[in-house]
Amino acid sequence: MASIVEKETAAPKERPIIAQVFINRLRKGMRLQTDPTVIYGLKKFHSPLTKIDLRTPTPYNTYILPALPQGPICNPGAAALRAVMRPTPGHYYYFVSRHNGRHAFSTTLKEHNRAVRKYRGL
Repeated sequence: MASIVEKETAAPKERPIIAQVFINRLRKGMRLQTDPTVIYGLKKFHSPLTKIDLRTPTPYNTYILPALPQGPICNPGAAALRAVMRPTPGHYYYFVSRHNGRHAFSTTLKEHNRAVRKYRGL
């Protein structure tokens, strides 16, 4: 999980929050649905990710897998390892990029969908 946290954000203060999201999702039986795992599993990747990419079966695609992928997607740093060992307590289940190096975190799918519309213009 630390490798996914590592790839998901470059903001050190967000790592324990993102770890919280992933742990909460796994405990609730939810898929992680995180883009870095999809990118890692694709043989060829051209930005941005497409709906076809998100449905492409690989051993790393957490939009399909019900749990963690078969192995790490990178070599995580110490901060990502610490974040997974000591996640921020809370009830976040979702996040979306704000396109400024930060993320918007949500506790409900309704809140998340609002954030997606705001930050992705959907």
